[in-house]
Amino acid sequence: MSTEHEHHHQAGPVSWGMAASATLHCLTGCAIGEVLGMVIGTALGWGSLATIALAVVLAFFFGYALTMRGVLRAGVDFRQAVKVALAADTVSIAVMELVDNLVMVGVPGAMNAGVANWVFWAALAFALGVAFVVTWPVNRWMIGRGLGHAVVHAYHH
Repeated sequence: MSTEHEHHHQAGPVSWGMAASATLHCLTGCAIGEVLGMVIGTALGWGSLATIALAVVLAFFFGYALTMRGVLRAGVDFRQAVKVALAADTVSIAVMELVDNLVMVGVPGAMNAGVANWVFWAALAFALGVAFVVTWPVNRWMIGRGLGHAVVHAYHH
């Protein structure tokens, strides 16, 4: 998904703070999609697999949408904004979703608890927290190589 051009965005040392900012951005989109997907799937009585699939699709949708919103505001056309969002967020969202959903499935009873049960919400909050911690160094590594959120920084003024 990267091109030679992208490798020139942010090369070199990257602060943990910059990586945390990128990871929080990713977490925001993921959390919106994840919460919506989990709530819709559990409220409709769907099985774990269907609920997780919906949550993942929505997490990618909202993650990309948040990035595109900022890039479009910078005056980039829609087609280019889609490319920037895909380059900036795909790996980060994928790691976050993998970890988040593995944790959710791993917490006994969480997927079957239902949205009115505190176990569901506690497990989801815990899962998103673990996903942040795991994705943070991934984003730091990627930004340091001009990948991931480094691609978006070219459009921030």
